[in-house]
Amino acid sequence: MQAWHIFDTIFTLVCMMAVALICALLAMRLSIHASVEEVPNVSGMTMEEASRALEKANLNITLENRFYSATVPSGHILSQSPQPGQKVRSGWHVRVTESTGPQKVAIPDTTGQSTREAAMSIRRSLLELGSVSHLPAPGTSEVVLAQTPPPNAEGVDKPQVSLLLSAPEEPAANAYVMPNLTGLSLHEAQKRIAQTGLRLVAVAPTAPPPILPVAPMGTIQMPGQIAPIAVAPVAPPPPPAPVTGTVTMQTPQPGYRVTGEDVIKVYLNGAKPGISAITPSTPDNNTPAPVQKIVVTP
Repeated sequence: MQAWHIFDTIFTLVCMMAVALICALLAMRLSIHASVEEVPNVSGMTMEEASRALEKANLNITLENRFYSATVPSGHILSQSPQPGQKVRSGWHVRVTESTGPQKVAIPDTTGQSTREAAMSIRRSLLELGSVSHLPAPGTSEVVLAQTPPPNAEGVDKPQVSLLLSAPEEPAANAYVMPNLTGLSLHEAQKRIAQTGLRLVAVAPTAPPPILPVAPMGTIQMPGQIAPIAVAPVAPPPPPAPVTGTVTMQTPQPGYRVTGEDVIKVYLNGAKPGISAITPSTPDNNTPAPVQKIVVTP
């Protein structure tokens, strides 16, 4: 009897949970469907009529643009997005484009005017100021260089004029395209970049350190005696040889953009190891400057 009572209680609880789950699913489905609205067709309506129609459908209206139209009267809806019949969530914003009727005003010529003068000319013609862009140009800044649509244009899409204004010119940088110096001698490479005034540094591979000769010992060290030390005579270093050789590699690579602040480094296969040549500047006669030798560590 007690086991039957426990089974009956468990069965009742399972049934109640199943009913609650089904009710929750039905309520969720109804709430989802209740929040979906069908977009009405507002094309051809006035803005006020379209606003009322969308408000009745629990939707909002957003004026996105204005265009000229020879078929749709001014103040009426020319197009809409989303399209009529589409399903959207309640409270969705429907974007509309309003017609301004056929083009009745002439597009003014604002070329050469200041920004303020151009804006006033556009508004006097019952037009709107569109996008404003800038382009570095010589002369006074903030002056109209060009406009879209052009002056007196007909059949334009929208009552809007976009302007291109002048901006101060940026200081010109002495920029060059890096020439190919591979295969040239150092002298030819110097001549190649002489007119640019760039610094040329020639680097050669480092030679192994020289082994100093040691004088032979002529005595045998006995216990308790101090061995004599033989000092080999040190010869003075030879004078540096002229830097020569052929360019096998360069940085920057050919075709790269370089300026007067860049240093051109070339690697030679025949230059004296441990020696670098640098051309610090170019004289007025565009001839390579004398080579100055410096020791560098690769």
